Amino acid sequence: MQRLTLRRRAQDERGATAVMFALLLVPMLGFAAIAVDVGALYAEKARLQVAADAAAIAVAQDCSRGACGDMLATAQALITANDGEGTASYPVLSNDPLSVTVVGSTPKEHWFAPVLGHDSTAVSATATVGWGSPSAGTAVLPLTFSWCSFKAQTGGGLPSTTTVHTINLSKTDEVGQCTGPSGNFVPGGFGFLEADSGACEVTSAIGEPLQSEPGESPPQGCTSADFAAFVGQTVLLPIFDEYGGTGNGAWYRVYGYAAFRLTGYSFTGQFKTDPKPCSGNVRCVTGYFTRFVELSDAWNYSPTAPQMGSSILRLIR
Repeated sequence: MQRLTLRRRAQDERGATAVMFALLLVPMLGFAAIAVDVGALYAEKARLQVAADAAAIAVAQDCSRGACGDMLATAQALITANDGEGTASYPVLSNDPLSVTVVGSTPKEHWFAPVLGHDSTAVSATATVGWGSPSAGTAVLPLTFSWCSFKAQTGGGLPSTTTVHTINLSKTDEVGQCTGPSGNFVPGGFGFLEADSGACEVTSAIGEPLQSEPGESPPQGCTSADFAAFVGQTVLLPIFDEYGGTGNGAWYRVYGYAAFRLTGYSFTGQFKTDPKPCSGNVRCVTGYFTRFVELSDAWNYSPTAPQMGSSILRLIR
């Protein structure tokens, strides 16, 4: 009798355990849904945000160059490249300020949440990119060119050719008599600028004066490697429209910033490319002004900055 009683009691306990497990299964699956499915939603959201950012940047690059093209196709291509199941909405342009907004979306199927009646969740991400002409920033080379030289090469408009020109720092350039036969814009000035402390670069802003570094060679702190690194590259350089002073006191006023494709240079000592682009004692830079989109955080933009073919992009949200 005692054995029979113990056996029945064990069976009752197993039955109670089964009932308890059945009752706890639903909330356990709910916790699993929270831990796994919600985590998957956050991961998908992050992936889709990267895709939307890339899509908005790509569309903004096209629009800032003056030709938006097929914005939806561009946006969808970047969404797909970063999130294979994502879908791009039609990009929305704004003129005040200049910007484009792209929304990416995708349904995310769940692993455990269907037990609670939720098969999938719609995930979306929004990215807005603004752009404009550069208004302040850090030029990677301590050089400045005149508005006259820029206008002579571009006809006063936006750059449209890749024809290489020579800008002679000691006199004038080959496409226009910017300084005339008298020589430099400022006595002792060859277009070199006083560099930032400990660097071969110059930080400036529109309307501010830039201090001239007198002489025929780049400022102290610059090496031949600093210039050689940017041959064949496009760099943003300040363009001046006013100037004054002499020697160490000479200055150039920043009018705006233009993108210059550097193909060669010849200064003093080892500061020259091979073959040397200009003859004799002439100090020169060769290259051409071009249209360019700058993505680095080293530059700011403004809707009132002069449009000279260069644009700065910023991810607003």
